[in-house]
Order: sequence, then structure tokens, then C-alpha cells
Amino acid sequence: MTTSATSGTGPADQAGPTENSLRRALKRARDGVALDVSEAAVLLQARGEHLDALTASAARVRDAGLEAAGRPGVITYSKSVFVPLTRLCRDKCHYCTFVTVPGKLRRAGHGMFMSPDEVLDIARKGAALGCKEALITLGDKPEDRWPEAREWLDAHGYDDTIAYVRAISIRILEETGLLPHLNPGVMSWTDFQRLKPVAPSMGMMLETTATRLWSEPGGPHHGSPDKEPAVRLRVLEDAGRSSVPFTSGLLIGIGETYEERAESLFALRKVSRAYHGIQELIIQNFRAKPDTAMRGMPDAELDELVATVAVARHIMGPSACLQAPPNLVDAEYERLIGAGIDDWGGVSPLTIDHVNPERPWPQIDELAAKSRSVGFELRERLCVYPEFVRRGEPWLDPRLRPHVAALADPATGLALPDAPVEGRPWQEPDEAFTASGRTDLHTAIDTEGRTSDRRDDFDEVYGDWAALREAAAPGMVPERIDTDVRAALATAADDPTRLTDDEALALLHADGPALDALCRVADDVRKSAVGDDVTYIVTRNINFTNVCYTGCRFCAFAQRRTDADAYTLSLDQVADRAEQAWDVGAVEVCMQGGIHPDLPGTAYFDIARAVKARVPGMHVHAFSPMEVVNGATRTGMSIREWLGAAKEAGLDSIPGTAAEILDDEVRWILTKGKLPAATWIEVIETAHELGLRSSSTMMYGHVDQPRHWLGHLRTLAGIQQRTGGFTEFVTLPFIHTNAPVYLAGIARPGPTVRDNRAVTAMARLLLHPHIPNIQTSWVKLGTEGAAEMLRSGANDLGGTLMEETISRMAGSSYGSYKSVKDLIAVADAAGRPAKPRTTLYGPVPEERQRAARDSDGHLPQLLPVLD
Repeated sequence: MTTSATSGTGPADQAGPTENSLRRALKRARDGVALDVSEAAVLLQARGEHLDALTASAARVRDAGLEAAGRPGVITYSKSVFVPLTRLCRDKCHYCTFVTVPGKLRRAGHGMFMSPDEVLDIARKGAALGCKEALITLGDKPEDRWPEAREWLDAHGYDDTIAYVRAISIRILEETGLLPHLNPGVMSWTDFQRLKPVAPSMGMMLETTATRLWSEPGGPHHGSPDKEPAVRLRVLEDAGRSSVPFTSGLLIGIGETYEERAESLFALRKVSRAYHGIQELIIQNFRAKPDTAMRGMPDAELDELVATVAVARHIMGPSACLQAPPNLVDAEYERLIGAGIDDWGGVSPLTIDHVNPERPWPQIDELAAKSRSVGFELRERLCVYPEFVRRGEPWLDPRLRPHVAALADPATGLALPDAPVEGRPWQEPDEAFTASGRTDLHTAIDTEGRTSDRRDDFDEVYGDWAALREAAAPGMVPERIDTDVRAALATAADDPTRLTDDEALALLHADGPALDALCRVADDVRKSAVGDDVTYIVTRNINFTNVCYTGCRFCAFAQRRTDADAYTLSLDQVADRAEQAWDVGAVEVCMQGGIHPDLPGTAYFDIARAVKARVPGMHVHAFSPMEVVNGATRTGMSIREWLGAAKEAGLDSIPGTAAEILDDEVRWILTKGKLPAATWIEVIETAHELGLRSSSTMMYGHVDQPRHWLGHLRTLAGIQQRTGGFTEFVTLPFIHTNAPVYLAGIARPGPTVRDNRAVTAMARLLLHPHIPNIQTSWVKLGTEGAAEMLRSGANDLGGTLMEETISRMAGSSYGSYKSVKDLIAVADAAGRPAKPRTTLYGPVPEERQRAARDSDGHLPQLLPVLD
């Protein structure tokens, strides 16, 4: 039975829940039994004595959570100023009076955006009154709808609205000491990376998951692209992936049914459990406003709000923080406290609520008295909730830690009420490249091993494992393939560029004699494309730090700064290793590292310069697309600007790692906070346009299936046809042994031999003739496995490496170094000649070849040779 919320939202004569259904649902709530959507919808309609019983049990849940959090009997608020940065918006919500149009702003004497001076004037006055939060609210992407907004941004030197939000946040931090809480509407994953260094918290109301309220004409969100529920849920997930403390919530009474309201709460719970990043939920009641399309809608009644708060408390649990805006309830504060809230939200002694200007904030003293009358002490918090203040990394960017620490009680994470609010420098941490930790790990990993098989925070850092198992389940089930493999083989042998997706998928599933035939076809295509030479490169891997908080679930390399196996190299150590590699004949260093929170975005430039200064002739192949995005967002530069600066600093090409599988269905299981597929593609194509060539990669054999491999390879072929910038494709079999996603019982134990042969062969066929070089990984497959891949379509063995920490930390047992003679032996085992190459597959100068021959097998002490 679908029941309609009572605030004018559907058929008025629709029957409500029966007495028995209410009693059953109340008993389950009271007994702490998990509710389902239908039970929650019933409870949302509780009234009278049933509502009293519901709120009583919700209050008990809330009280248990406060006790566990160490603040029993405390209700919080944030002393804030409201900054309406711009009231222009590309959306057309039918209930909104916040948004206006350029003509009205001009007639009122206002600019399209508040100027920095206007913003800072408010912030300074707020700081003088003891406010600690600057709530920055604005319309969604106004420049996409209003030319006047675009003109204002261009005139003031900002690429987009997000760039201005970032810039003004830095000025607020530095000149006033207030902490920005950002509400810029729908944000992309990249937007979160840009804004996280300048704001301890952000927010966006989900409002509702009822798609019909957005898609159907006359709905409150019709004509508003940013109000599509799927888009808003993606924002919540990207906030969690980015470890951003995030505020969200519901707007009730806008036309949703009780079932839809319950479904919205369960959607919020799902995101909260998956990422542990929703710091508070706001339950806001609709208030009709004049001069809006919904002015005739009745307000959401107080009982509606109270019931929704109580049900939200039961669904979200004791640890959730629930807020109801006090200025929207006509001083009925006691009922909201009794329903299970534990926070009043932002309350300003200076500015109005610009979203609800007709509803003034209560006086803080009045709020304290009302709270005290029902046994609660009003305490001030910061815009970032105390749990996240105490969690620290990765939830708080290092550049914000001094600002937050100056205002927070270190014992509770709440605000220090009398802390002076004053500007502090917003800057990179000092001494980013101080050598620390287990800097010998590149050798010790082969002799002593890693300290333990997993990080101490294994159960928290990667998100909710149960939710991930559910999401991964479809990828673990093999697919039935009906396409004729023999016909597909005939197409591949005749012209692999004519393979259909169905034929390619059939070949990716091939086994037995069909697989043998596939590998023979791929080997023939390899011979016609690049000849018989097996190429290799004398190179050194330099992983300059393994400190990383991104949360990739396949990665056993990443460590927290306090972990026993964590390390960071100094610039001199990086340069020393590059010089040692040059001395033994290397033509390339491949440099990648973890996303260390203390490394500034310019650190990558320093690394490239350090190598070029020490060894001018060395090719610097460095910085994955994830590192590129990290550098760009930390510096406030665009990806194109950052790559251009890196090239000037000495970067010669980039590795196409961080690709994993270019399908977000798989990526969001494998990784928590890594860049989406579209952003990876953007980085790679931009690099190619700037003349920085790259490799391409695919990591397979975890929670993926052949259909994902096919999509990935098609994507790479498309990029290459557009840019021509890939030098090679590298197969990266998943190393499972110490990978968190495997230890949690979600991933397969790596690819089978069949998988490796099929992927190598199909990479040759599907990338032909666009990417001629197919590389196999001896680090991951060993000598015999690599030789087999050379018979299955591969033509390149990669490099000598000299050190390799990432695969070894994951559990690879094939060492960290192969001499030139070792690599030649692998080619011999495949019956083929070997030939050295450069990064760009050019000839190696004779001097470099001679240095490699003279030093082969006799590397410096720093680089042990394994038997």
C-alpha cells in the first residue's frame, strides 16, 4: 500500500496504516529490531499516543549514542555566519526564494557574486562575535545558465564558480579564522579534490529520492538538472570516497509519499554505512513561500517533522547526528529534542537565514534555556563534527589542521567557546621531503618482508566490507556466452579490427584448444605488427613514499604515516637512486608514490627537477593520473596547467597506471577515493595533447569479468585513435596475497593462467593496429609466465626495475630486479631475440648499452640481486 504524506502531497482519501501494523512496527522499533521500508513508512504516519511511543524509543536510541560518544545530555549547535555567495543558479526549484535572476540583482545594486570585500566584512564581524563557521551557500553552476555569471567570473580571473569558492575560502581562513562549510550544490569528484584542502566540511541536501518529483512536469524539481536523485546520491558517494565530512538530509512535505520518504532515509543510511562520511542529517520541514510556484502547498505539519526525526533516528542508529533547524518550528523545541535530534545546526547572531529569510534565528540564550528545560546542555561545535575532528587524517587536510586545532577542544572535538577567532596562514606543511620511516623497504621487502599483512585500521579505512560484498557479487558470477568461438577466431585471423563485441567477448572466455588457437592468432598479428624482437628497458622504479590515505582496497603498498612499514624519501635520496641507476646503464626512472597528505602539489615538480639536476640525460617517466589530479587540485591549477608546469620541471612522460578497470562499476569496489574513469581519461588525453606520451594499463582478476576487460580495451583503443599518445599497453595481473579486498573475502585470488593468456592475446587483437606494443609483467607472472605471454601476443618485457615495492608489498614472489641477461633469457625461452629500447620505443645509445652490459648483475649495494 502506498500512502501519501499529509502535507498536500497526494490523494487525500488514501487509507492510513492499520492499528495492528502500527503496533507491530512500534514494537520492532522499541525492541531495536532493524526496520524495513514498509515498516518505516507506517511509523512515519504515527500520531497521538503512537507518536509519543515512537519518539520515546527514538530518544533512548539517541541517548545511547551520546553516552557512547562521551557527551551524554549534550545537544550541539554551530555559531555561524551565513554567506550567500551568489543567488544565481541553473536550477528552477518550485519552492525556492533564495535564487534570483541577474536583472533583480542589478536593480538592487548587487553584483552577480558577492565580492571578496563583502564576504570578508561579514566574516570579520562574525569572528568578532565569536562565530567559528562561515556557511557559504550558493546556487548550482550559475555560469551554465547565466552569461552574466560567466562574465563576472572571467572578469575576476576564475575558471568557474568552484574556483571562486576555493579562493574565497582561503581568504576567510587566512584573514578571519572562520572555518568554511561549503554548500555549492552538486559537485564532481574532482570538485571535492579542489575544495577539500580549503574547507573542513561540506554539504548538500539529498532532499528526496523520489525521481518522479524531478522528472514529471509540475513536480517541485522539474527543470532542475541538479535535483535528479541519482545525481545527488552520486555526490554523497563521491564525498565519502574523498573522505569529506559531509552534511545531508531530507526536505519533507514537497509531494513525496511516506514510502518515498522512507526510501530516502534508507538511501542515506546506505551511503553512511558504505563510507562513514555523513557527519549529520538535517530533517527540514517544507515551508510555503509567497511568489513561488508552490505557494499554495500546505506547510509540513509539526507532527510530520517529529515523526520523520524519530524514524530517521531509528534507521540511522545511535551514532548518527540528527539536526532540525530551530527557526522553522515556531519554538516547539522540546518536541524535536524528544524525537531524537542531538543538534540545532548553524545559528547566527549576525546574519539571517537567506534560504528562509522570513524565519529569524532564535537567540542562542533562548535555545540554551529551552534545551536545558528538557535536561540537555547546549554546547558549541565546529562546522566539522567532533568525531571527524578526532579522526584526523584522512578526513582533515593537513593545511586545515592548524585552523581546526585552534578552535577545537582536543579532548572532545567540540568548539572551545572562548577561543580567539583569528586568521592563520593557509599553507603547505613544512619540510615535505624529510626522509622518514622504513626508507630501506625497497630492499628489505625482499629480505625481511613486511611487518604485517594488513594495516591496523583495516576494518575502518576502506569503508563497509559488507556493503562492498553485496556490490561485488554480480562481478563474481561467470557469464554465459553463446557466440560461436570458431567464427570469432576466423574474424580475428582475417582482420581483428572487425571483431564485434560479441565475438570479442566469446574469445575472452576461450579455453582449451580455442584458447591455444586464439594465442596463435594473436602471436601472428604481433609478428606482422612489430616483428620478433622482444624489447626491454633498463630502468629503475623509485616509489618516493608509501604514505597514502586514498583507501584503494586492492593496494597493499599504502600505509599511514604512523605504520611500521611507512616511509618517505628525501629529494636527495630520490636523486641518489636516479644517479645510481644512470651509472648502471638506465635510460629511465619510473617514479610514483602514495598520495601523501603532507606533500604539496608542487612536490612533484621538485622531484622531477631533482632528478634532472643530478642526471640531465635521464628520461623521467613519472606520476600517475591520480598523482596528476592530486597535484593540480592541491595547487589550484587546472590539469592542463599542472601538466605543463611538470613538463617544464623535467617530466618527459607519464605512466598510465591508476586505470585498474575503466568502469566505475568495478572501480568503486576496488577503490574508495581514487579518480573516476572519466577523470583518468581527461588526464591522459590532456597529457597527450601537451606532448607527454604515456603507457596504458589494465589490472584484472579481482572483482571484474571479461565484459569489463572488453570495455576497458575498447576505451583505450578509442583514446589512441584520438591522440596517438600511448606508447604501450601493460597487462597487470592482480596480486591478491596481501590485498585488502582479498583479505576481506571479496576478490578472487588473482587471474588464472587462462585469464592471463586470454587478456594478453585479446589486448593484441583489440588494440591492433593502434597500440603496437603489448607488455607483460615479469614481476607479477615470473619468468615462465612472462615467456608464455610472449607466445600469446606480447612483445615487451618491461624493465629491469632494480627496485619494486608495490607488487612485492602485495605478495608477489618474483623479486624486484631482473638483470639484462635475465630478460634476454626470458626472450630466449619464448624463442625470440631481445632488444633494448627507450621509454618511447626508440633505439638506445651505444654508450647506455655499454654501461648496462658492464654493470649487469653488479649493481650498487643499495640494489641487491636476488638468486
